[in-house]
Amino acid sequence: MHGAEVVVTSQPERAEVLLIDSWLHGRTAHTLRAYQADLRRFRSVCTKPLGAVTLSDLQAFADSLGGLSAASRYRTLSGIKSLFAFGFRVGYLRFDPGRVLRLPPVRNRLSERILPEEQVRCLIAREPAERNRVILKLLYASGMRVSEVCALQIRDLLASGDGGQVTVFGKGGVTRVIHLQPEIWEPLSALTRERAPDDAVFCSRKTGFGLLPGAVRTIVKHASERAGISQPVSPHWLRHAHASHALDHGAPIHLVQATLGHASLATTGRYAHARPKESSGRYLQL
Repeated sequence: MHGAEVVVTSQPERAEVLLIDSWLHGRTAHTLRAYQADLRRFRSVCTKPLGAVTLSDLQAFADSLGGLSAASRYRTLSGIKSLFAFGFRVGYLRFDPGRVLRLPPVRNRLSERILPEEQVRCLIAREPAERNRVILKLLYASGMRVSEVCALQIRDLLASGDGGQVTVFGKGGVTRVIHLQPEIWEPLSALTRERAPDDAVFCSRKTGFGLLPGAVRTIVKHASERAGISQPVSPHWLRHAHASHALDHGAPIHLVQATLGHASLATTGRYAHARPKESSGRYLQL
């Protein structure tokens, strides 16, 4: 069980472990690790049964996080709030003490993680390995998450007109189809020609199995270094770049939302505000 770190000595404790297991069930590996770390941190400060935790306890926990950055405090408290909200929804808790817990304000630094188009082109062009260059192109051209790229199988690719399409099983169990232009479809289809339907699209040269996200992160890191980019670029930066550049070139925001697989239009809208082209200040006389 996900919550098996807790030693069960009574029926109430077992019920709490089962609640935690249900809360963690179906999470991605990344989210699972983060939530488990949040819970361990919380338990180091508050040892009460969840049903006895009050708002004051949660505020004391929030105060104990003073050594973390605002973003880390926000993420940690969001995880704990999620647990109490879940416990209340399923009827395990009589009330949700986390509902009124204030989260620390976090400065939006999205604009700092959006690469200019010239840097993206340079990052791709200077990659010497064909497979890796296709990965970089796909991350940018499709806006896919690194986990989605690693999970792709040959059966997920389909020629369509002069380009092609890729079926993505994404975050939250939602499936979406992304159209690929010939510029990315042609090298991708050449890379996957005469392969079995269940084969991973991108395989490790050492193991023959599908690439892991860590390997793709390394590919992006080295590519950014070759391009002379000093920032710590990750695959998600290419997703940010896709959204921002598409909106800059006039793509409808609902189309960008569908391509990226955002559940909320507000999430996509962040990119429209990250690099504004207009300001009311231009109408002032200085």
